[in-house]
Amino acid sequence: MSAPAPWILLRGLTRDSRHWGRFHGQLSAQQPEARIVALDLPGNGALSRERSPANVEAMAEYCRTELRRRGIAPPYYLLAMSLGAMAAVAWAARHPQELSGCVLINTSMRPFSRPWQRLRPSAFLALLQLALTRPPAAAAEQIILRLTSAAPEAAAAVLGDWSAWRSEQPVTLANTARQLLAAARFTAPRIRPPTRFLVLAGMRDTLVNPRCSLALARAWDCPLAEHPSAGHDLPLDDGSWVAGQAARFRAAER
Repeated sequence: MSAPAPWILLRGLTRDSRHWGRFHGQLSAQQPEARIVALDLPGNGALSRERSPANVEAMAEYCRTELRRRGIAPPYYLLAMSLGAMAAVAWAARHPQELSGCVLINTSMRPFSRPWQRLRPSAFLALLQLALTRPPAAAAEQIILRLTSAAPEAAAAVLGDWSAWRSEQPVTLANTARQLLAAARFTAPRIRPPTRFLVLAGMRDTLVNPRCSLALARAWDCPLAEHPSAGHDLPLDDGSWVAGQAARFRAAER
């Protein structure tokens, strides 16, 4: 009997595998039989000295190559948020035979959403100020957590670690710009790629308008689950809820 398809976790803009935090254990508790592999995108985390691709498709190809290098064969389940979810869609569009399903968290993409929905104007101004002023790590992470989390206690609990990671492996301004460019340029197929999808949306997302997730689910006629009180970083705000949704999504295939 073959091993169950592993979960591959992909984070978003300038974040890395460490930022999944407790969620790795929460997902494992829901699906103890499944292997869980969190990857860094080039330019982030352990790959902070590498050049970030300026297109999402290249990010997806990096992930495929890295899994092969590690000897982890398809099929895979992808659980990905924001920019990572765009990479998951690019993967599904090009290599659907490698995937058993994708869970997309708080993502946004052309042609389904407008630019001001994909990145709220107030969030853009905050990120621009962050890029121009380059504040100390703790101050920078406080700004990011205010944009991405609607759970103050959860955000406060990770601030120390996230600040340390920013200091240890900073994402360069050039790589940040390339990741933003890749996200802005990416266009999803109008017709859903031939694999299963589940879309998750935090309805208190102040970075990306939740309507982006709703528009994608409607266009692709795929299931959508809305969390009424979570922000952009759904795995941080309510990881148990995300893990439960992923477990039910996987079980529905059987």
